[in-house]
Amino acid sequence: MTIADIRNQAEAKMKQSIAAFQNNLSKIRTGRANPALLDAVHVEYYGSQVPLSQVANVALIDARTISVQPWEKGMGAKIEKAIRESDLGLNPASMGDLIRVPMPPMSEERRKEMTKLARNEGENAKIATRNLRRDANEAVKKLVKDKQASEDDQKRAEADIQKVTDRYIAEIDKLVTAKEAEIMAV
Repeated sequence: MTIADIRNQAEAKMKQSIAAFQNNLSKIRTGRANPALLDAVHVEYYGSQVPLSQVANVALIDARTISVQPWEKGMGAKIEKAIRESDLGLNPASMGDLIRVPMPPMSEERRKEMTKLARNEGENAKIATRNLRRDANEAVKKLVKDKQASEDDQKRAEADIQKVTDRYIAEIDKLVTAKEAEIMAV
C-alpha cells in the first residue's frame, strides 16, 4: 500500500462519515415536516418489526403535515400505534385509509434541545473524522518504519491528510450551522 492509497482510503472513509452524519441530521426534528423523520419508526408486520417505509407510502401534504398511506387495509391501526409510541412526540390522526401526522410547533426550549442534539451529532462526526486521520497517519508511520517511505514523505503525507481532515471538519461545521438555523426558524 502506498501513501497515496492511504490518503485516498482515508478520504473515502471521511466521505462515508459525512454521509452517515447527514443521515443522522435528517432525523433530528425541526419545526417543518420531513418524511425522513419517520424512518426510525418500525411497525409490526406479520410478526416482525419492519421500517414504516416498507409497509406504507410516506409523503408531505404541506409544510407541517406528513401523510402515511398504508399499502394494506389492516395496517392503519398498527402504523398509527407505532408512530404514537415512537419517541418523536407525534399524534397521528386517521382519515379513512390515510393517516395524517401533523407536526406540532416546537417550543423555544425544545428548539434549543434540538440544536444541542445537532451539535452533539456534529461533534461525533468530527471525532470519527479525527479517528480516521489518526489511522491514516499511523499507516504512513508504519510505511516509514518498514522502510517503504522516507521521513520527508511522512511529513508531506501527514500535512496532506491534515488538509483533507480540515476540509471535512469545516463541512461538518457548515452542516451543523445550517441545521441549527433550520431548527431555530419559526
